[in-house]
Amino acid sequence: MNEHSIPAAAAHRFIRAAFESQGFDTSTADTLAALMVEADLYGSDGHGIIRLPQYIKRIRAGGINKEPHIRVVREHVSTALVDGDNGMGHLVVSFATTLAMRKARQSGMAWVNTRMSNHAGPASLYVRRVVTEGLICLYFAVGNANHLAPWGGTELMLSTNPIAVGLPTRDEPPVILDMATAMAAYGKVKAKAKRGEMMPPGWMIDRQGQPILDPARSAEGLLLPIGGHKGYGLALVVGFLAGTLGGAAMGRQVIDFNADHTSVTNTGQTVAVIDPAAFGDAEEFRKSADTVVRDIRSSERLPGVDRIWLPGEQSFEKHARYAVAGFPLSQGLLDELNALAQEIGIAPLAELAAA
Repeated sequence: MNEHSIPAAAAHRFIRAAFESQGFDTSTADTLAALMVEADLYGSDGHGIIRLPQYIKRIRAGGINKEPHIRVVREHVSTALVDGDNGMGHLVVSFATTLAMRKARQSGMAWVNTRMSNHAGPASLYVRRVVTEGLICLYFAVGNANHLAPWGGTELMLSTNPIAVGLPTRDEPPVILDMATAMAAYGKVKAKAKRGEMMPPGWMIDRQGQPILDPARSAEGLLLPIGGHKGYGLALVVGFLAGTLGGAAMGRQVIDFNADHTSVTNTGQTVAVIDPAAFGDAEEFRKSADTVVRDIRSSERLPGVDRIWLPGEQSFEKHARYAVAGFPLSQGLLDELNALAQEIGIAPLAELAAA
């Protein structure tokens, strides 16, 4: 498999130029580029630069508002509903995250929902930002295409609706759980296809219940939920909390943004933040979290297991490597990005990466 190491700075310049070419101001383009590159640096390769061609298609087709008026439309002391005005999801969820942190500092905890948002990249982007401030974060979202069926069904009624939780620590890396309610996020299926790799058994089945291993055939079937019927239940309740509660799309209302570049997706997300200081000494909580992390890491292992990992640790290790050496990019995706550059009139990524 032919892969390239792409320096973060080169990727940032490329993504920023792509958004600027579509009429975004430099500051906004810079914010979007930073968040997308961060996704790749932490190993979320299904939600980083791989999504740029899709975003540009929707922007050019009028499916995304380039100058949204992101605002609070309903608010109480510890809750808020944010209307994203069909702006880029990264901007909408960043707004919601800032608001949730401020409210949590004031009242101990906060719950902020979004509506009229869009795909916002990996949940860990926003959870990581919150835990860096010493706060606890929970994140839920309705995905931007339905790839799950109700347990026992074949109609695609649910997305991979992710759940993320971030817990701050003192000296150890924070614990950050970021997971789809399906066996794999659909972005991972797309990434496998770009790399020319097969999917492992258990990710997808066709409508007769037979395994699909070739990601190029993904449209023929459905993703499987984690834990069977339990994962289906999680996907369902996440959809209610992140979608239905705030008036965002859920179920048959969800627009497949992989196929439809013009319709408003009305994506919904939830950012919930807890201030540990509301329950005691925040510094003691972080020290105790360190102790739990070390106890789990040093616990007895099965034969052949070299290390017990905590959620998020492998992503932090990837970031340490990729920040120096660049993040991996398949030849297929590099070709697609260079073709996009030619189409929108910016310097190709290959040229920036080689500079």
